[in-house]
Amino acid sequence: MTSNHTTSQLPAFLLLGIPWREDIHKWLSIPFFFLYLAAALGNGAILVAVARNPSLREPMHCFLSMLAVTDLALSGTTLPTTLGLLWFGISQVAFDVCLTQMFFIHVASVAESSVLLAMAVDRWAAIACPLRYSALLTHRVVAKVGLAVLVRSALTLLPLPFLLLRLTYNEQRRLTHSFCFHPDIMKLARNETEVNVHYGLFVILSTAGIDSVLIILSYMPIAKVILGLGSWEERVRAARTCVSHVAAVLVFFVPMIGLSVMHRFGSHGPLPLALVAYTYLLVPPALNPVIYSIKFQCIWKTLLRLCFYQPGAPRWAASPPPTHTGHKSLSITCSQRYSVQIMQMESSQLENSQSDEGGIGLVFGDDQV
Repeated sequence: MTSNHTTSQLPAFLLLGIPWREDIHKWLSIPFFFLYLAAALGNGAILVAVARNPSLREPMHCFLSMLAVTDLALSGTTLPTTLGLLWFGISQVAFDVCLTQMFFIHVASVAESSVLLAMAVDRWAAIACPLRYSALLTHRVVAKVGLAVLVRSALTLLPLPFLLLRLTYNEQRRLTHSFCFHPDIMKLARNETEVNVHYGLFVILSTAGIDSVLIILSYMPIAKVILGLGSWEERVRAARTCVSHVAAVLVFFVPMIGLSVMHRFGSHGPLPLALVAYTYLLVPPALNPVIYSIKFQCIWKTLLRLCFYQPGAPRWAASPPPTHTGHKSLSITCSQRYSVQIMQMESSQLENSQSDEGGIGLVFGDDQV
């Protein structure tokens, strides 16, 4: 802390919540509470299922666990001030508390963006390089990816609190949201904030900007493989493996980019800004478990087995031996849900074909928990 900023001189900020709706804050707290509850229960259930079931230790489940942790962090950082404001009318937050909350909000956001990029690479490896999947994404590689996500997020956002500490602030210290956000705090400064603006833009472009571009690029070879499959059914089955990830990417990146653009370039009232901010920070943590539960039903089967487990009964079902149906089959352990089949098709089954052709298809396996 600098010499011209003693603890007593640091300002306190006032949180706004939902603009012009202060009279119904207690009613608005009900959907907010259920969003926080859904995020806590849904992501907590994913972590418990992956931790307790040994069969859910494949890379995609590890990345899903990382996403659940970042979602819990993202919702947990805004919960105290948001519900404190809506329930008890606590609108004042100390400067050091505000900087701490702002730091962890942005760290969790960058971490979630990084995890979504890692999950895109996982989908690319599973579909575009199925025979090398287990060799590319080992448990050691997944652990290194998790450590890189944490280090990248912390180091990228570390300068932000110090850049805000050097500023002096107006007497009117009312924030737009019910939590502390870097562009929101920066606008209350009296002196020049050009350094803050440029560094904030650098953070956005070097994290979410690069991640979103790389995610799009990773889906190009995926789309090429899917379109190259022999039948329409194979294309649909392969495409379904990416639906959950695409939905999670859109739910997170669309409001994030919208909020950044509105803070920097838009001329608008505080109400649209608040609605986009709550969509960005509350909806993805609550919605991601629902999105992935539709796909990974083995997680919820695991939870049911944990809840209704009877002593003496086997907790986890053993995986059945592979069934041979006349095709040459190569088993790939990808969450026990996918197998790569190398099929030799007879020329009589293909129209206008002059030679035998082979195709690689991603086929769903049964959920084994």
